[in-house]
Amino acid sequence: MSIPVRQQSLIIGLLALVLFSAGVYQQAAIGFDSRFVLFAQEMLRHGPTVFPTTYGQPYADYSAVSTLFIWLLSLPFGQVNSFSAWFPSAIAAAVIVTLMYRLLAPCSQRWALLSIALLLLTNTFVTETRAVSQDLILAAVAFSVFYVGYAADHFAAPRRWLLIFALLLLGFGVRGPIGLVVPTGMLCSYFLLNRQWQRLFGFGLTAAVLLAVCVGALLWLAEASGGPVFMQDVVRMQFMGRMNGSEGVSGSLYYFTSSMGNYALAYPLALLALAAVWLVKPRQAGPELRLLQYCAAAGLIVMVGLSIPQAKKARYLLPMLPMAAIIAAYPFQVAKGRVFGWLRGLMQGLWLLIPALLIGALLFGHRRFPEQLTMTALMPVLVILGLLQVVTLAALFRPRWRAQTLAFCAVLGLWSMYILVFEPVERQLYDSRTFSLDALALVQKDPAPLVLHRMGQDAKGIKFMVNTEQDLKPVFTETTQELESLAGPAWLMMDLNDYNALQGTVVGALPPVLSGRFDKNDFVLLHLKP
Repeated sequence: MSIPVRQQSLIIGLLALVLFSAGVYQQAAIGFDSRFVLFAQEMLRHGPTVFPTTYGQPYADYSAVSTLFIWLLSLPFGQVNSFSAWFPSAIAAAVIVTLMYRLLAPCSQRWALLSIALLLLTNTFVTETRAVSQDLILAAVAFSVFYVGYAADHFAAPRRWLLIFALLLLGFGVRGPIGLVVPTGMLCSYFLLNRQWQRLFGFGLTAAVLLAVCVGALLWLAEASGGPVFMQDVVRMQFMGRMNGSEGVSGSLYYFTSSMGNYALAYPLALLALAAVWLVKPRQAGPELRLLQYCAAAGLIVMVGLSIPQAKKARYLLPMLPMAAIIAAYPFQVAKGRVFGWLRGLMQGLWLLIPALLIGALLFGHRRFPEQLTMTALMPVLVILGLLQVVTLAALFRPRWRAQTLAFCAVLGLWSMYILVFEPVERQLYDSRTFSLDALALVQKDPAPLVLHRMGQDAKGIKFMVNTEQDLKPVFTETTQELESLAGPAWLMMDLNDYNALQGTVVGALPPVLSGRFDKNDFVLLHLKP
């Protein structure tokens, strides 16, 4: 008795969720995650707010929707941990996997599974799934909107307009205006290719009205939360800053060129697959080729649309990734064509080599960095990769399941190395918890104001604050003059290089009370006495 596609997709989605959340619980927050963990910690202490807060003040760059998810998951634990912080991203990634299978399996289970494998082999997807990622949640929202629109025409599903608009509201809540515009553009591209003009203009105009209402509501809530000045900060950070490049500037072709590395293997292989389709030029557009065209149009509109704002970051392009993975796996859906045969051979050769390449990378890393990559820590992963390599070699003699076996052995190898080797090393290198807790213990033993010198309220200051378990408002200084104007008693925390630059001053004459590593840098804690 065959299992219906819907149930198959749920099983695959649950398996993916287990993989995405494996080993996640008590890791310390590092890097970009620190900001969102701090948001959730303050919400856990003071209750939900419309905008997340840092240092007790509303933060203008985001609404609190994604923080609410972390807050809800943290309530049973009574604290924010890596599981409650990362699980919304893991759920979003599992939703994408589930819907990709549900979209493609009616055409071909092989196409569906290999598309998922290419998704899971993309480095940006791996790193964003194992982190706090609003952009991955947006990718799930956008792909869900595309799937619901497609399913209404091709799977005899009801046309769920209310669900689509609810998803658009969720997208706006998580990612601001871009969170509504991206899924709208993807569904509009589908209507455009199908020449469904009434739906195209009706949906587009309704989404535009919804966007205007959401923006108006956001600004009204911003003014109610922090006054006119805070509302101007919201406009600057969520709207103008991303458009005019004050939040970071990249060239117009950034996404089209950088994705060759940031979204490998899916993106470059998708370009090759599209080139093969153009060379072969099928005479009849069957349902599979038509679906390929829908995905290509949706992915292209995301890339072109996000290229308009000056501020660009690799993770912003995640809504394009499911489309690229689907296109990249298309050669396994096409039986005829020498070019498609070459592409199938190329991909299977890459998947076959991945376990061996990962073994080589780990051995090379051990030679270069023996302290971080000890052989004791590497041995379990090397054994796993060795076994996977044996399975891939055996799969060469099983043509029916060869491609799927090679692909998923590559997936398991990559994720094993990332979870068991890369994450622990990264968290050791960028650890900020050890020094922060030691410093806080000294401050609590002899209470005095804490001064964070040249750490930045929105930079390393947050990486310190995320390790505190109570509200704390440190003093931030940037110049030597500000330091010299301080009256003791006070505790001073700074980078060792900044401390060395203060030699010859009153502060530079203070001996370090505590020295250690903080966020991959050497830091010191000084005690300025009365």
